[in-house]
Amino acid sequence: EISADFHCSNSAVFQTRLIKMQEEMLSSGKEKGFVSLVGAISGEIGNNSYDHNVGNWPDIPGVFFGYDNSNNIIVLADRGLGILKTLSRVRPSLNVHEDALYVAFTERISGRAPEERGNGLKFVRKIIAENPISLSFQTGDAKLQIEKKSGDLHIVKTRNNVQGCFAIIKF
Repeated sequence: EISADFHCSNSAVFQTRLIKMQEEMLSSGKEKGFVSLVGAISGEIGNNSYDHNVGNWPDIPGVFFGYDNSNNIIVLADRGLGILKTLSRVRPSLNVHEDALYVAFTERISGRAPEERGNGLKFVRKIIAENPISLSFQTGDAKLQIEKKSGDLHIVKTRNNVQGCFAIIKF
């Protein structure tokens, strides 16, 4: 059972908490432009959970959304389909999580085809490349790391398997 303080059962709850997080960041003295960037990254990753799992949640719908502004960390997680299953709908040749993560962060592709979408995680990568923000992102048995002020993707296979997606943003 996830506390209501951290579980966003639908996107409206998530958006409300995202706005609250940004307001708290601003009131703690963080610069408005930077707060907007951190909010954009968090919003993109969190919204993907809803956008790509609508009607297909394997068990618990929604997003875990926790943050600690004093320690500059945000955690987002969902128990959705994951990136491989989502992208393999439009690119059946994808069959390992590492490849799916690489494609998601480098190519314009969307699991919501035929919609013209697929820029979100490239946008996340670009913001991180230009700012003191890092991202750790796991889906299935693959983990991606993007270090602060770097667009380089470090993707490794992990021993543990995550259902859905698990992201840690540090700033």
